[in-house]
Amino acid sequence: MKKTDAFILYSEPDHALKTVTELQKSEKINKIYLLTPENIKETIKGCSNIVIDVLHSSNTIKKIAQKTKADYTAIYIKSTTLKLGYFALERMILIAEDSSAGMVYSDYFAIIGSEKKNHPVIDYQEGSLRDDFNFGSFILFNSKVFKKAAKRMKNDEYKFAGFYDLRLKVSQKAELVHINEYLYTEIEEDARDSGKKIFDYVDPKNRQLQIEMEKACTQHLKDVGAYLEPVFKPVEFNMATFEYEASVIIPVRNRIKTIKDAISSVLRQKTDFKFNLIVVDNHSTDGTTEAIDDFRDDARLIHLIPERNDLGIGGCWNLGVHHPECGKFTVQLDSDDIYSGEDTLQKIVNAFYEQNCAMVVGTYQMTNFDLEMIPPGIIDHREWTPENGRNNALRINGLGAPRAFHTPVLREIKLPNTSYGEDYAVGLNISRNYQIGRLYDVLYLCRRWEDNSDASLDIVKMNGHNLYKDRIRTWELQARKKLK
Repeated sequence: MKKTDAFILYSEPDHALKTVTELQKSEKINKIYLLTPENIKETIKGCSNIVIDVLHSSNTIKKIAQKTKADYTAIYIKSTTLKLGYFALERMILIAEDSSAGMVYSDYFAIIGSEKKNHPVIDYQEGSLRDDFNFGSFILFNSKVFKKAAKRMKNDEYKFAGFYDLRLKVSQKAELVHINEYLYTEIEEDARDSGKKIFDYVDPKNRQLQIEMEKACTQHLKDVGAYLEPVFKPVEFNMATFEYEASVIIPVRNRIKTIKDAISSVLRQKTDFKFNLIVVDNHSTDGTTEAIDDFRDDARLIHLIPERNDLGIGGCWNLGVHHPECGKFTVQLDSDDIYSGEDTLQKIVNAFYEQNCAMVVGTYQMTNFDLEMIPPGIIDHREWTPENGRNNALRINGLGAPRAFHTPVLREIKLPNTSYGEDYAVGLNISRNYQIGRLYDVLYLCRRWEDNSDASLDIVKMNGHNLYKDRIRTWELQARKKLK
């Protein structure tokens, strides 16, 4: 009979005892190990202690690999109580056997406060390279695959990226299988809205973590034949003639509270070149259309209302980019946000020529509606490096803001007609061949308020967004492998 050794985090003794009692009910459990900080001496009857530094380190993964003897290795990565579903462990082992998976994970129930909620997760795919992919907290590995992956980690000693490195190496040799069944219940301690969680990965205090994650991902790309050397196609800026040097594009629908601020921040720009503003008004119904018309006396403003009714944000961008009066460079501004100063457009255009790039990404600051800075503050993507930007783009879940593009390149690639991930998709495509330039001055104020499109998404919508971005990465990986 196939059995598993279980490894659980032992930092909250009462919760750990309940979890151990729960695990011991299953006939599939062989041994239970407690992953303990160095200062904890007590144990739980029937369990063995393993002293670790931190849960996600390479050292912890190697210790687990050394200790596990059963056919399967189960890891519970939370310190709160785990409650397994009826014959859940048996089900996970069965699926692992039937699918020859290297790792299986499942949907789960989350206790948030006093409420029990469904928490589905998503299928893993080749492009699921972001380090915040949610596998849930209870994961089962094939022990042979686990041990082989851990053995291949010998060249790196990560404090934060050990588990990430492990699952990348497991994925190179075996499938990571999602069981879309609710097999356990966990306690969710982070009750923040989705709009606050999505910026965790760029919080400056996590910089060392990001450096480790980038290193692990870069090695993975080399292992699977998708790594690109820092050699770029030169950009010819004078191949076509443009009346305007730059165009700012604002796609908008129903943003009566913010659209005037956005437009004003563009029209007050001071430049040594000719620019215009293309506002693509996607059939607003709340007075936004009339608010845009208040600026009709400024000849720099082009107000477009699409003839089509099937355009997402990407489609609106395509409409603006292909307008005959679009400039040589197209610059992004969301209808919620504003530029930080009057020199933003000048700095961006200068960067194209100085860095010979097909895309420029700036730095932004998170603010509330009154323009007061809020956590995590300044987002500069310092983990990005010119040497590794082509590859690092595949791990991070966004490319920063504001974004600007060389218009002929963008016209050729085009954005997908979606309202999420459209800018990331085109950025990945551009990074495949061209340099992406970076500016580390704060150019953009990203205003967070209750009506932001990503302020508070339910789990189904978040999963849909993440699944789509993973799919974009998968397509990009497949394209890059063909370049070899």
